[in-house]
Amino acid sequence: MTTVNLDWATLGFSYIQTHCHIQYTWKDGKWDEGKLVESPYIPIHIAAAALHYGQEAFEGMKAFRQKNGDVVLFRPQENAKRMYNTAERICMAPVPPEMFIDACRRVIKANADYIPPYGTGGSLYIRPLLFGSAPQIGVAPAKEYTFIVLVTPVGAYYKGGLQPVKAIVIDHYDRAAPMGTGHVKCGGNYGASLAAHVEAAKAGYPVELYLDAKTHTYIEEFSTSNFLGITKDGKYVTPDSPSVLPSVTNMTLCQVAADMGMPVERRPIDFEKEIDGFAEVAACGTAVVVTPVSSIERNGVVHKTGPETGCGPTLEKLYHAVQGIQYGELPDTHNWNLKIEV
Repeated sequence: MTTVNLDWATLGFSYIQTHCHIQYTWKDGKWDEGKLVESPYIPIHIAAAALHYGQEAFEGMKAFRQKNGDVVLFRPQENAKRMYNTAERICMAPVPPEMFIDACRRVIKANADYIPPYGTGGSLYIRPLLFGSAPQIGVAPAKEYTFIVLVTPVGAYYKGGLQPVKAIVIDHYDRAAPMGTGHVKCGGNYGASLAAHVEAAKAGYPVELYLDAKTHTYIEEFSTSNFLGITKDGKYVTPDSPSVLPSVTNMTLCQVAADMGMPVERRPIDFEKEIDGFAEVAACGTAVVVTPVSSIERNGVVHKTGPETGCGPTLEKLYHAVQGIQYGELPDTHNWNLKIEV
């Protein structure tokens, strides 16, 4: 095993240049064979549909070097399915799942020496990106699309144990309309959330929580990731809403919780009636698995949702179970890890 000369202990979650990315073009109704490209820059037409009309989708995954030396990609089939659904929703040429996974294999193999060694807590972050690249001045789907997969090494998000954050509900912002694009992973959803995110940060809150846009009654999700709560009687509860992104991490945690014998409920969660019934709350996503949330403020009222330092016992157990599967320390009973030959 060879790796590049990086200080794995201080690696954060930011872009680091690797050997290459992989790039495909869809034109005249079909995708080309794809090619590995060294330059991190993409020539793009000034009238590209992605720039003018937001035809863009992305995903996030991680590849891990396991305890036995294997390299695995975690649940890529689910990300491939989600990108396909996003592409259909915003009228882009979908990426076939087999092409999606093969692209990941090729680019991981080409950058294998950037995968952090086992024991560092690091991983190789995988970012597939699909966008309309043909010029399009009138409002209409593009006639050409570009699909790329870039990779970058990232470190352990938590250095020194899981640490909680405070969250806030900002009622004068909505994340997604009830019949909009909240259920797909397009870039516009994140652009729309930035103003609220900046406002929350200025007030001292690293993350904001959105309620449903129609009534501002039910919990939807955090700005960057899904909401999950552990009730005081030990249930795993997460929102059921057509406006919430189907998180692969949340899906994984639900299954791990069920495997541990915990009741799992996907249902509407009334914020005012139920928030004080949670012993632990977290935002969950690819970058961190879980981010514990110690409190959530709404309209000046602070609701305690977990320990002020460290992490609640159930979230910690779930976190270590998922990480254990990813790093090959625990059995992968659901065959979530796809082995990559490097």
